[in-house]
Amino acid sequence: MGTTYTIRLGENDLGQLLDGLRCRAEAWHGTAKYFETGSTPHEDFLIEDCNDAEEARKIAADYDRLIAEIEDQIRALRDAS
Repeated sequence: MGTTYTIRLGENDLGQLLDGLRCRAEAWHGTAKYFETGSTPHEDFLIEDCNDAEEARKIAADYDRLIAEIEDQIRALRDAS
């Protein structure tokens, strides 16, 4: 896994970070859908730069994993309080 970092952020900043990660995940999920079906989630959707649906799904999964990991840590910290 490599080096692990501890980063301290305020609640609002952490919310902003998660919102940005969710936007990126949504973009990659939409790109995978485009490669699979030829349609996009909405008219002005921008397709991400990749080779195929599989690559887009893998990148989306990385974002999903990161979001889940952060959310798990937030829950653990709240439960410990």
